[in-house]
Amino acid sequence: MHRLVMHRRSLLAAPAILALPAIARAQPAASPAQGWPDRPVRVIVPWAPGGSTDAMARLLQQRLSERLGQPIVIENRGGASGSIGAAQAALAAPDGYTWLLAFDTQGVNPGLMRLPFDTIGDFAPVTLIARGPMFLVTQKDKPFRTIQDWLAAARKDPEKITYATSGSGTLAHLAMTLLATQGNFKVTHVPYRGGGPATTAMLGGEIDSYMTNAVVVMPHIRAGNLRALAVTSAERWPGLPEIPTFGEIGLSGAESYTWWAWFGRAGTPAPILDRMGEVLRATLREPAISARIEELGANVVASSPAELAAFLKSEIDKWGAVIRENNIRAES
Repeated sequence: MHRLVMHRRSLLAAPAILALPAIARAQPAASPAQGWPDRPVRVIVPWAPGGSTDAMARLLQQRLSERLGQPIVIENRGGASGSIGAAQAALAAPDGYTWLLAFDTQGVNPGLMRLPFDTIGDFAPVTLIARGPMFLVTQKDKPFRTIQDWLAAARKDPEKITYATSGSGTLAHLAMTLLATQGNFKVTHVPYRGGGPATTAMLGGEIDSYMTNAVVVMPHIRAGNLRALAVTSAERWPGLPEIPTFGEIGLSGAESYTWWAWFGRAGTPAPILDRMGEVLRATLREPAISARIEELGANVVASSPAELAAFLKSEIDKWGAVIRENNIRAES
């Protein structure tokens, strides 16, 4: 009798036991973003410390860390117009622990050099952070008081006047190439490994002029150490309304804007990409952050991933044509 009771109990329990795996399978899988991040997050800045991309990363660093609950570690990997750092980011595991804060050269390099990665296929767009114009500046002790002074010197003695950029093939380099063609003058390009080293050289009077974005030089312009001569935007920049555009002196074909964008590794789980995008856009819209970016000389964009993808494609097409038409090559 005892055995019969035990057997019946076992039979009664069996359906419940057999149903357990099915119940377990029916439970929704945990989202990859639920446990992310559970360790420090790395952001690759493909430029040397002191440049605009580095400044943008450090401006966002603390608030992103607070929102994500983990340290944000900035890793500067400069060289080859931003492509060395981008290549490192392209090799990272698609787990949400390595991101790329790219500069405008992300849209220039595909037309300029052979890259060890696919600019579109190897990265997941997150957000276009901000964009702003470039300024041609000179050091306070240089003789150029106006853009007309600088142009006259460049035309009087071709190639004697030097100008720096943050690297060969950068947007600043391409913009100056177009300006020189339009304005019938020649100047000597002096490329540096990022905006930080170029700014140091400019402040030290090692070069005659410097084409760069406002974020890098605005503090030095306001301090009186650098003098802005002209701006690449279509209209005068509100932060420096007294500075003329290149269009005002008859050089209107080189309007250009520098930009900064955030990318993940292609293949990163969509929930992680979505969460990082949400955190970034919320941070960029904070009044203190957006005001600081505008003070530096750029406008917050905080785009969607789709908008960034379309923008990047348009930049690659636009500057690729300029590079081909002007036979521009990356310098060693």
